[in-house]
Amino acid sequence: MATHTEITESLMVFKDKYNKNERLKVMNKDWDRVVVIKATDIESLHTLTVWKGVVSLNEGTTEKPDLTVISDSETLADIFYGDITPTEPYNDGTLKILGQEDDIIRLDFISLMIWGE
Repeated sequence: MATHTEITESLMVFKDKYNKNERLKVMNKDWDRVVVIKATDIESLHTLTVWKGVVSLNEGTTEKPDLTVISDSETLADIFYGDITPTEPYNDGTLKILGQEDDIIRLDFISLMIWGE
């Protein structure tokens, strides 16, 4: 089990890697989305916001996210640190992503651009 702090740190690494990738920022300059990250086994909620190609991170949630990423704390930390891809946990049901299919595919592509396969 990961702690809230470990999830926060993994999301900071993800945010920093994304924001240093100029290609991603240009590619997503018109993809403004709010993504809530929720752990199922501990109290941990975060919001990633993509606005004009830049990602920001806040603690807590928002009323109407475009996407909600839900999993246990260890899986979330591993995904956002880049230790695992989201594919396997998504396929086995450990990871749930609620939202429009196009947005889910875009989020998966972003993680692949940051971490590779």
